[in-house]
Amino acid sequence: MFSKGQIIFGIIFFIVFAIIIGYTYRKDLKLHKRFYAGSIWILIAFISFILFISAIKFLL
Repeated sequence: MFSKGQIIFGIIFFIVFAIIIGYTYRKDLKLHKRFYAGSIWILIAFISFILFISAIKFLL
């Protein structure tokens, strides 16, 4: 399906991409804490809403 070169490229690309994303996140951590404080509650509400809709669909 994939050649050996494509698999190696994909693995290296993923590793380098993860390192770059981690580095930029660490660099901007102060800004994230300042501007996105409390955003975890939005995520919890969103997941709860999806679970609620799934429960209704399952029960009905």
